[in-house]
Amino acid sequence: MPLSLGFSPCPNDTFIFHDLVHGLVADCPDFTEPEPADVETLNLWAMQARLDVTKLSFHALGHVLDDYVMLSSGSALGRGCGPLLVTDQKKSDLPLKKMRVAIPGQYTTAAMLMRLFAPSCRQTFVLNFAEIMPAVIQGRFDAGVIIHESRFTYQQYGLVCLQDLGSWWEELTGHPVPLGCIAARRSLGSDLIRRIDKSIRNSLRQAFAEPERSMPYIKKYAGEMDEEIIKSHIRLYVNNFSENPGQSGLAAISKFISMGMENKIFKPSSEAINQLIAV
Repeated sequence: MPLSLGFSPCPNDTFIFHDLVHGLVADCPDFTEPEPADVETLNLWAMQARLDVTKLSFHALGHVLDDYVMLSSGSALGRGCGPLLVTDQKKSDLPLKKMRVAIPGQYTTAAMLMRLFAPSCRQTFVLNFAEIMPAVIQGRFDAGVIIHESRFTYQQYGLVCLQDLGSWWEELTGHPVPLGCIAARRSLGSDLIRRIDKSIRNSLRQAFAEPERSMPYIKKYAGEMDEEIIKSHIRLYVNNFSENPGQSGLAAISKFISMGMENKIFKPSSEAINQLIAV
C-alpha cells in the first residue's frame, strides 16, 4: 500500500522532494501523490498521526515523538536562518510584553523560540505565515514573527527587525537553529524507515547535482516569487545538515527538545527521547 507523504510548498522542500515525487529515485517506496501544505497544517496533522512521512517543525516533533521518529535526511537547520520578530518603525519602542504579536502557527519552531525569548509576551495570535507582514503593516498587530521568504522581503514593506530569534538562539546555546525535519511513523518499522530515509537523501543529492531540473516544480508552488529569491531561499535552508545533521546538528536538536521539556512545552516519553532519530 502506498505511503502518505506531506511537505510544505516552500522552495527548500519542493527542491528536496522533486525527484522522489516524480519517480526519479531508484528503489524508492511507493508514495501517494502529495499535496504540499503549510507547515502548521502538517504539524496539526501529525498530532492526529495522519501521514506516514511528513515535514514537521522541531517544536511539533517534541509533541509527537512517541508516534514519529526523525529521519536523518531532509532537515532544515543552520546559522543565520532563524525567524525574525519584526514591527512597524512607529511601534519599535513599545514594550514587548504589551505588544500584540502574530505568530506563524502554534506548533512552529518560530512560536517556541518566541516563547523562550520573551516569556512575558502573552498576547500572541496565530496567523498563516503569509498573512503576518500584511497584518503588521495594516496595524492589526504590533509585531509579527516571520519565517521562510519573508526574511528576504520585510524591509521592502517598511518593517524593522526587533530581534533575530535565530541569532538569539545561537548566542544563547552556541548551536545552529533547528527549524524543521522529516519524520516517519515509528509503526512503519526500522527497515522501511531506513529505506525512506535513503530515498529522501538520494532525492536531495540528485537535486544538488541537477538543480535546474526541479525549478518548474518549485515555481509552481512558490507562486510569483522571484527566481533569485527562490535560489536564496534554497541556499539558506538546504545545506549539509539537510543531508545528515551530524553531531553538531544532533546536539542542536537535543538542546531544543530538552529546553522544550524544561519549560514544560512538551513531555515525550524517555523511550522516544532515547531514539530521537532513525539510524
